[in-house]
Amino acid sequence: MVMRLIKALVAVVSGLALLVILALFLIPTQRIAQIAAQQFEAATGRSLTIAGDVSPSFYPVIGASAEQISISNAPWAGDDPLLHAARMEVGLDLAALIRGDIQIERVILQAPTLDLRRNAQGQGNWEFDRARAATASPAPDQGTPPDTPARQVSLALAQIENGRLRFRDDGAQTDLTLDALAAELRLPALAGPATLSGTARINGQPLALSAQVANAQGFLSGAVTALTLEGRIAGAEFAFDGRAGLENLTAEGRARADIPALRPLMQALGTSGDELDAIYLPLGFQGQVTRTGDGALYAREASLRAGGLRLNGAADLTQGSARPMLRGQFSGDVIDLRSANGSSGAGAAGAGSTGPQGWPRERIDADALGLVDADIGLTLAGVRMDGVTLGATRLGVSIDNARAVVDIQDAALFGGRLSGQFVANNRAGLSVRADLRARNIALLPLLTELADYRRLQGNANIDINLLGVGNSVHAIMNSLRGDGAIRFDQGEIIGLDLAGMLRNLDLSYMGEGTRTVYDSITGSFAVQDGVLRNDDLRLTASRLSVTGRGNVGIGARNLDYRIVPVALRGADEELLRVPLMITGPWEEPRFRLDMEALAREQLRIEQERLEDIAREEAQRLEERARREAADRLERELGVEREEGERIEDTLRRGVEEELGRRLRGFLGGD
Repeated sequence: MVMRLIKALVAVVSGLALLVILALFLIPTQRIAQIAAQQFEAATGRSLTIAGDVSPSFYPVIGASAEQISISNAPWAGDDPLLHAARMEVGLDLAALIRGDIQIERVILQAPTLDLRRNAQGQGNWEFDRARAATASPAPDQGTPPDTPARQVSLALAQIENGRLRFRDDGAQTDLTLDALAAELRLPALAGPATLSGTARINGQPLALSAQVANAQGFLSGAVTALTLEGRIAGAEFAFDGRAGLENLTAEGRARADIPALRPLMQALGTSGDELDAIYLPLGFQGQVTRTGDGALYAREASLRAGGLRLNGAADLTQGSARPMLRGQFSGDVIDLRSANGSSGAGAAGAGSTGPQGWPRERIDADALGLVDADIGLTLAGVRMDGVTLGATRLGVSIDNARAVVDIQDAALFGGRLSGQFVANNRAGLSVRADLRARNIALLPLLTELADYRRLQGNANIDINLLGVGNSVHAIMNSLRGDGAIRFDQGEIIGLDLAGMLRNLDLSYMGEGTRTVYDSITGSFAVQDGVLRNDDLRLTASRLSVTGRGNVGIGARNLDYRIVPVALRGADEELLRVPLMITGPWEEPRFRLDMEALAREQLRIEQERLEDIAREEAQRLEERARREAADRLERELGVEREEGERIEDTLRRGVEEELGRRLRGFLGGD
């Protein structure tokens, strides 16, 4: 669009200068201004106003200067002029003019103001009324004879000094302003190469641009021609080397971009947003790009960089039904997302800003989710993060109407596999969900890397399904709800013989060479309003059992949890249990014995001891009574108790013998 405007200005300048030269000594300068204005309006349909003086010049070139020049705007674009310049100077090559060519030595615009605008229907105010211009053109028989060679037009140097340009796109809601504009255009031949360079400030950010086009006339007419473009904006560098055309802004070639920071670039482009974390900077792109007439953008042999992230692949950006649609397939080697100080950007920020106040309360700007829909596949050799390292990973990323889903199709994690989904939904306020499944994860390397904890060994199976709602981390953590479960298969607690410690009440059962072998650790939990509740934590071992229950305040970042280690005498016989309470904030948890429960336990143990004593005394008294009864029976019945015989049997035998004797006597026996 700028080049089209330059083409129109070249025509105006040529006509104005020609009139000045031809009528240098014959026509008054004001009359020259009127003729130039009439010719411009006939050619473009817009009015040209020269409010100041028009003065001829003779040295160093033949030319003229005009002051306070204005070109009217499109009727729908407002009352401000399309172009206003405090002064314009024009110089021509007289010898070339005599030959019939228009060779402009210089054009200088001082303090010009250019107001470019595209309305919601896609019409630009720089598009002149060509129908009117065609009506004003001379008839074919009145113009240049067909066999007359075309005039050669060239522009040795065109300069803009201290200019201002504003571009507004009502359809795309774009508003860009360039101040302190200084530019140079060199056009040795209209049908030959052209060079444009300039500097400015765009929305307060510095801009530098240089461009070379192989055929200026073809480029201005909309034909595709060779183009080289380099620039720097807000610290970001970009380049293009290929072919392009102004008609529908088509392009094909090699592109490159390097962006050290995102926020200044967004400011320059008239948008706002948060800066990316330092681990994702700088951003970079290079590859073969194609832009078609319908606005679709295709990238092949593309290489993307975001900090330590390197991806290669291809992508297509097309216009969907409601938003642009991005499709792509990318692959990468092991990508490194670790921060320089060993804590991830998000984690560091969270840790640094939570403290006693809890989770960060700053608003999360997720508006970018609504800018584009996407369907992207990622295949990575691995992912290094501050908290954990993933092996070979396959991901799918989809965005549909401000709802993003990261599908972890498969990821290697410490000898096991991780799968599941992360969802961020910003359709009606922000909500996030994590639905993850980990299978056969080796605990020792996992906990060593996560927390430098080297005391738990075994394989873990973990299921988590959590949902949070809110526009800040604080709100999300305090609204979490869902459930989950853990199961640790047979393993060891290294450096601690918990069973020996409990059985002997001796803290020396700790240190190198000691361990607690467990059969399993299981538990499930439910989360509501940011509070995790667990009632069934259980560790089982040959001489030990540990149970646990209580609350973990995820939102409030506090603990109220009770564990009960139990030393076992046999498979089902308890020897000792020691309840332990864990309470207080995450940063400074407090550990204390549950004295009430411990008192109840001591009372139970004492009660059992007294019951044992009572049972032993009752058994002793019973045995004594049995012996006294046996002695009395023997005396009264005259029988002796046989070895091993129960007293009841001895009594029955004595009665039977006595009855027998009496019956024999009654019947006349001995």
